[in-house]
Amino acid sequence: MTTPLQIAIDAKRDDLIALTRDLIRIPTLNPPGENYRDICDYLDKRLRSHGFETQQIRAKGTPGDSEKYPRWNIVARREGRMAGDCVHFNSHTDVVEVGRGWTVDPFGGEVKDGKIYGRGACDMKGGLAASIIAAETFIETHPDFLGAIEISGTADEESGGYGGVAYLAEQGYFDPKRVQHVIIPEPLNKDRICLGHRGGWWAEIETKGEIAHGSMPFLGDCAVRHMGAVLTAFEDKLFPAMAARRTEMPVVPEGARHSTMNINSIHGGQPEQDDDFTGLPAHCVPDACRIVIDRRFLMEEPLDQVRAEVTALLEGLKSTRADFDYELTELNSVLPSMTDQDAPVVQTVARAIEDVIGQPPQYVASPGTYDQKHIDRIGKLKNCIAYGPGILELAHKPDEYVGIDDMIDSAKVMGAALQSLILAKDD
Repeated sequence: MTTPLQIAIDAKRDDLIALTRDLIRIPTLNPPGENYRDICDYLDKRLRSHGFETQQIRAKGTPGDSEKYPRWNIVARREGRMAGDCVHFNSHTDVVEVGRGWTVDPFGGEVKDGKIYGRGACDMKGGLAASIIAAETFIETHPDFLGAIEISGTADEESGGYGGVAYLAEQGYFDPKRVQHVIIPEPLNKDRICLGHRGGWWAEIETKGEIAHGSMPFLGDCAVRHMGAVLTAFEDKLFPAMAARRTEMPVVPEGARHSTMNINSIHGGQPEQDDDFTGLPAHCVPDACRIVIDRRFLMEEPLDQVRAEVTALLEGLKSTRADFDYELTELNSVLPSMTDQDAPVVQTVARAIEDVIGQPPQYVASPGTYDQKHIDRIGKLKNCIAYGPGILELAHKPDEYVGIDDMIDSAKVMGAALQSLILAKDD
């Protein structure tokens, strides 16, 4: 049955398109963290015009924060007529690098064939726009709601969230006494509820060597060859062991139900020269080689085990390979997070999906981490999910887009969830 709220959201289709395009056209690239204040100013003006009280909060001293690239966040709150629960919609405003292969302007917000294109369209400015339209329309349709609605636009999710949600959680913005329900409109498909994510462990491994003339490598010790032995050990032992493990978490896509590891980067020997350098390399044996590893682990794998497994392979090489030496530096770690399927926000959004889309939701978990980790671990707020428009596999890809109909449907689901969570029973 079509509700007045759904009809009102349909009527805001042009507004939703314009809002999404405006957000895409603010190039909030991270790294380094560009135009965070600009997008916060835009959201501030928009939300104040709809009765929200706003705060712009700089996460001073967090990774990446500087006078050139300050980490700005916005939190907007609209109080209801009486006390009640607070529903918070959190979206990150940063986007990743553009990359190659685009056939449209990455920051043009082009509309074509029912889709809006641009970097961040799917991940996750389309979700941010849908949550704003849902909240504004709900307030217009039900001005006497109870409790409060919050909307936040936060920095740095793409690089860990420490200048965004983590900082806000440390300041008490996700205290369960202040906020009771959190929906993060990440692009997990409009008929899915994302309950959580796998864990992550990032580390740098450096192998040591000795510099010498390249014509006499026997007088030195090639660190790149030592790194080759590390990679061989990973291929022969670690990757098969990870592939044999499978989680009970409903992680999508299927390949992410297993433990995984990516080699993010590798570098050994002389630094790369500028593009305009026309000379030849010097003849040297590399005395250092470094890789960065990105290890995603399952709820069933303790973090200590993840660390120990890599360390054991390195120590094994040290005991069997002549002159092998290494240094292992942990860069970051994130524990898995998982909300119970019977949590209030899960059940409420599930009913809303069934009402709006006409089918029960699929419950999933994300292959990568997102800001739920900070709301859970720092904020101690468990009643949190990711739900929003967009196709997960389009994130970070060239010609990224979000479907307009998907945004409309997701906005209707979010609006229906607000009706269930903070609407007076006699309204």
